[in-house]
Amino acid sequence: MELIEAPRVGRKLPDTLSLEDVDNLIGAIDLSTPEGERNRAILETLYGCGLRVSEIVTLKISDLFFEEGFIKITGKGNKQRFVPIAKSTQKYIELYKNSIRNHMTVMKGAEDTLFLNRRGKQLTRAMIFTIIKALAVKIDLQKNISPHTLRHSFATHLLENGADLRSIQMMLGHESITTTEIYVHLDRKHLTQIINTFHPRKM
Repeated sequence: MELIEAPRVGRKLPDTLSLEDVDNLIGAIDLSTPEGERNRAILETLYGCGLRVSEIVTLKISDLFFEEGFIKITGKGNKQRFVPIAKSTQKYIELYKNSIRNHMTVMKGAEDTLFLNRRGKQLTRAMIFTIIKALAVKIDLQKNISPHTLRHSFATHLLENGADLRSIQMMLGHESITTTEIYVHLDRKHLTQIINTFHPRKM
């Protein structure tokens, strides 16, 4: 039996959102509530920085290095990386932090946690799933999405716009480039355009 090679299990290609889907999802957030400002900042950060759900719920205020344009992320296996953060995403985080979070009663142990629930504690992973799925229902998005869908969309949109795989790998915190390579298979049309644009024998 040791000599028999096991069949290779193919990687499932992740669902992705279009830029319009992302805009519609964030646009559906009710900003008249304190939770709305928080949720917008969460979704903007998930999509703007390509974070895992575990990374967004554990993000700390002391991890924000806005002057330098980075946030420090603690990923799988407690490995740390610095991820660039756009000015627009910084703006939404600052808005939540200064106008909502500053007026909350924060529970012991959560003083440095950025995103809090109504009771002033760290949000759970399940809560992030619930927020995103509720928004998908609200805009009648016919896709089964999760926080990871925003991470996949971040990587796919970067690749489509010409970012190199190595940079995407570093931002996502992938140990191996082969994990990042899954995104190359997502958009065949994009690859066809690259051949048609850059190959010397394209004619």
